[in-house]
Amino acid sequence: MDSNNIIPLNNDSRRCIFFNTDSDDYRCVVILTVKRATGTFSLIGCFFMLFVIWLLRRYHSLAQKMICSLTVAAFFDSVAYVMGDTHPEGSLCNFQAWWLTYFDWSALAWVCLITVNLYLNLVKEMSTSHYQLLYHLMAWGVPLVMSSLPLFSGYYGPAGAWCWITDDHVAWRFGIWYVPLFTLIFLMICCYARIIYVANERMQSWFGTFNPERERRKVSLAEEIKPLKWYPSVYLLVSLFPLINRLHNAFYPQDPVFSLTLLHVLSAPLHGLANAFVFGLDRDTWSQLSPTGIQLALQSRLCDRTRIREYHAGAVHYTQAELGDFSDEDDDDTNVLFYSPDMTLKDRGP
Repeated sequence: MDSNNIIPLNNDSRRCIFFNTDSDDYRCVVILTVKRATGTFSLIGCFFMLFVIWLLRRYHSLAQKMICSLTVAAFFDSVAYVMGDTHPEGSLCNFQAWWLTYFDWSALAWVCLITVNLYLNLVKEMSTSHYQLLYHLMAWGVPLVMSSLPLFSGYYGPAGAWCWITDDHVAWRFGIWYVPLFTLIFLMICCYARIIYVANERMQSWFGTFNPERERRKVSLAEEIKPLKWYPSVYLLVSLFPLINRLHNAFYPQDPVFSLTLLHVLSAPLHGLANAFVFGLDRDTWSQLSPTGIQLALQSRLCDRTRIREYHAGAVHYTQAELGDFSDEDDDDTNVLFYSPDMTLKDRGP
């Protein structure tokens, strides 16, 4: 989340005082350039995800809405990393630090809730459509609390290439972000291990006469789990070098390592780009992004000539046989992420 104290001075005397040197000013330029570049790549990745979600109308089911919300949070999180040079201590610096903390937490919260939603659908066999409001309250409310605590305590300030919790409050850095982050990552990995185990058991237990619909659901189950399980791994990978650098800074505050700082600013802003990579693992999405598929989707979005007209009812007669053809078999709950033919979804309250 944060980086080393790299403070660019005025244009006439640009010093990297964290490294205690006058001759290695290029290090500051490298750190700030890499930070902006990785933040920009994440912005592009998030914009691509939002465009595909809009283009292919991937926002109807609860799972799709949650991925869309994750993308929005990652988009605004990336904005904080491209806000320019280090700001001096003051209201603008505090705002950048609060913004960064809030959307970092919001993106992490949505990844956790996607995992929980999948766990409830598949392992607990619960319908979660009525949890949508609760999910939003948690994903936007908990980050508000976590980001406001350092703000009201006065712990935000210049913290390197961006503003965050200052060097004088190292315990708050770990308490507000790193300890909860890696605890949640560990819990998500445990959840996905259980999810994959249950999914494999279900797929192996489906036997009997051949049922095309059942086979289709088995394949769909495996394909849906495959990309989603990478979200915790993404957060683990992009947070590993920042953690190592922060631990080094805590033990050796006067002896920073340029390579660790570089890896820190190279990986920390990559949440959005990494999420876009996981999003791209969905084969069905890529199959619809061929030139012909994109053209047809754009025509559907931009050239829809559907007109709503008044309907004049005529004399329509229904026979008993026709009335008996209707059934509720196709009335699937699209808000359920996974469903097997042998699974009964139980409508449980929170």
